[in-house]
Amino acid sequence: MPEIELHPLKPFLSPSAKVLMLGSFPPPRARWSMDFFYPNFQNDMWRIMGLVFFGNKNHFVVADARKFDYESVVDFCQSEGIALFDTASTVRRLQNNASDKFLEIVEPTDLAVLLRQIPDCHTIVTTGEKATDAIVERYGCQKPKVGTFSALSIGGRGYRFFRMPSSSRAYPMAVEKKADFYVQMFKSVGINV
Repeated sequence: MPEIELHPLKPFLSPSAKVLMLGSFPPPRARWSMDFFYPNFQNDMWRIMGLVFFGNKNHFVVADARKFDYESVVDFCQSEGIALFDTASTVRRLQNNASDKFLEIVEPTDLAVLLRQIPDCHTIVTTGEKATDAIVERYGCQKPKVGTFSALSIGGRGYRFFRMPSSSRAYPMAVEKKADFYVQMFKSVGINV
């Protein structure tokens, strides 16, 4: 039986956050290019955000290095009111890779605890199938189609629950098309892009 992994990062919860973005779980540390969420340089989350907010998919990429600019990413998330964590707090990797397909959630994240720390949050966004399914299973809400939202209640509060296309390159969609989905979502929840 593979060993249980504890989440290696603390939740990123800016007190003024309006949106909580949730993935499934970070990849193995050997694949990290920075000590933050979506750290794998092969993952396109920060390229998507670069396109959405700055019109440049390389906005957060460090020139001549295979890594993202940690300080710029953190400053961006704070300024735009974006909180980050994952739907799993502990997992088992059934294969030694970053694939959600082989990720077993041992302990789901208690989202009510996170959301109490960001009282202005009104939107929860999942960034992949595994994360979406984890919320649907735990909270019994309707599963949104990619790019849409459903109503979600956690801890007595209501949220818009958006499902976005995965930022993984394994998800068969061009990064520019993924960015289009994020533009529409951010505009609909009142974040200027």
